[in-house]
Amino acid sequence: MSRNEDDAAEAPPHPRETTAFFGHAAAERGLLDAYRTGRMSHAWILGGPPGIGKATLAYRMARFVLAHPDAAALAVRAAPSLALDPAHPVARQVAGRAHPDLLVLERTENDKGVLRTMIAVEQTDRTVSFFGSTAGAGGWRVCIVDSADELHPAAANKLLKVLEEPPARALFLVASHAPGRLLPTIRSRCSRLDLRPLGEDDVARAAAAAIGADAGDADIRTAAAAADGSVGRALMLLGGETLALRQQVMALLAALPATDAKALHALGDALGGADRGPLATFTETVCDWLSARLDSEPREAGRLARVAEVWEKVNRAAREVEEFNLDRKPLVFAVFGLLAETARL
Repeated sequence: MSRNEDDAAEAPPHPRETTAFFGHAAAERGLLDAYRTGRMSHAWILGGPPGIGKATLAYRMARFVLAHPDAAALAVRAAPSLALDPAHPVARQVAGRAHPDLLVLERTENDKGVLRTMIAVEQTDRTVSFFGSTAGAGGWRVCIVDSADELHPAAANKLLKVLEEPPARALFLVASHAPGRLLPTIRSRCSRLDLRPLGEDDVARAAAAAIGADAGDADIRTAAAAADGSVGRALMLLGGETLALRQQVMALLAALPATDAKALHALGDALGGADRGPLATFTETVCDWLSARLDSEPREAGRLARVAEVWEKVNRAAREVEEFNLDRKPLVFAVFGLLAETARL
């Protein structure tokens, strides 16, 4: 492998810093065409599985609109994409979290330095004053929500109030891993743009660009093949231990409805410690398995509802374990108990 261990340990760039974009040309064209033809909705839900580029597209659109506030300008008419030169002042301001006309709602750390499990209500309160002010140079005010699935219920209701009466030249870009689970009233006030998982080649190219490596690198190709179309997951898997953990969980999932207590104990041990990464890998792998069942199950309301219920229980239990730093092993046994029942349906 061409990367050394220090390179592998470096965190990939945040979407606000990411200028390379792979695999969603049609979605990008859709946003660009809507903007320059005057059909721009004030709010868009960018839907699709985690890690496929929804937030990257949101920041890409935000930079373009903030840099080109006049949709009729020649630069907009001639633009082949939403790309903006990284040296452009707007791109630098967005990357540095310093653009006055961009508000980002995402999970933040609490007063103890621990990342919250939800986007707090007080964060959403900021939308009122933000959209009540005048945008610089008479341009746009843009709010990115990353992701709406992590909004506290009260925060979601606060956001809804602004969506119901948006000011002129306001733009909401709302990333969601499961748009169907958002408040119906939020969905009804947004245009919907669904992004599909990336192809393996695009995952490899995007992951390589994120860490400054070669897309043909053997480890990158292995991670891309196991990432189910998600660049974010490929970057997680490149740690080596993460890939091994995912394969460990997948082997247990493949054996369902049978369960192996010894193997579950070993998995619980692998999730131990304060590092959130292994727990996130476990949860994502299980939820991918459940999502696949939702896609493959006969369209019987009872079965679909049962799988959706288990999906919600798994996510809720994982959030509680993370938030209160609980022992991971009981979670593993509880989750696989639920999954075994689901597999028997």
